[in-house]
Amino acid sequence: MITDCPRRFGDIAARLPVDAAAACPRSVFLVAPEGFSVAAESAADNVYMQLGAADPAQALAQHRRLAGALAADCPAVVFPGDPSTPDAVFPNNVHATARVEGQLRLVVGHMRHPGRRREAERPDIRGFFLDTLGCELHDLRRQPGICELTGSMVVDRARGIGYCGLSERCDRVGAEAMFRAFGLRAMLVFDLAPGEYHANVVMSVLAGRALVVAPDGFADPAVPEAIAGLYGQALVLDGAQRAAFAGNCIAVGPRRAWFSQRAADSLRSADAAVLERAGFAIGAVGLEEIEKSGGSLRCCVGEIY
Repeated sequence: MITDCPRRFGDIAARLPVDAAAACPRSVFLVAPEGFSVAAESAADNVYMQLGAADPAQALAQHRRLAGALAADCPAVVFPGDPSTPDAVFPNNVHATARVEGQLRLVVGHMRHPGRRREAERPDIRGFFLDTLGCELHDLRRQPGICELTGSMVVDRARGIGYCGLSERCDRVGAEAMFRAFGLRAMLVFDLAPGEYHANVVMSVLAGRALVVAPDGFADPAVPEAIAGLYGQALVLDGAQRAAFAGNCIAVGPRRAWFSQRAADSLRSADAAVLERAGFAIGAVGLEEIEKSGGSLRCCVGEIY
């Protein structure tokens, strides 16, 4: 079921069973920021980007620390980067996985910008998923809709549902293609606020137990309100916290929520208490250099289910 009606979606989602074992990935993958730079092409529709000089060595060091930190919660595979694809440090937009009826799928997204489309051509990443892991391929580049995977869509794996934010990075046709490729039970489709490019910057579902959401990132305030009603614990962010990437967080294991250091610093004691009640400690890694490219910690992490 795909709907843009928050009330209808909430009624259906509330009745779905919750599979806690499916909530977190078995492992994660990242792409190193080799020759890191800020891609001017992507800045056309990403207001979070900071055009100007970037420090490749600092970005690489921050990324190494991120991979090491995540490895404490689950195995982390790091692919080498390529200076010709500077946005590849955010691989979850291009490659994602879903386990449907026991079969692991590799989903390849249809990216808006040509520079990002080149990322999908890498034989090493594709070979790892198809040949080493035995994934079934669902290549969405051949369908007409734009869909930037788990950037445009936040997935609650425990319930098998998706929250898809429409923008220049994802249209309705692309949303429907992702619904099928991820094998979802239900999807809520909504417009992001003007200037927002990805849903995963304004919200995150942590292990199916807690919601982190910035209401001002949505065109219709009824949407985040309805989503929050599905979760026992909801951390509601203000505009400054959203701008600090506090909504771009992830739980790759059941007991810790990962934020960039800047995002973690924006959280108040009451915010931390929400996460604590949901059973999460806060993990933080400094990613200031990488955040100049308009994404943060969650954007750096691809999930393998």
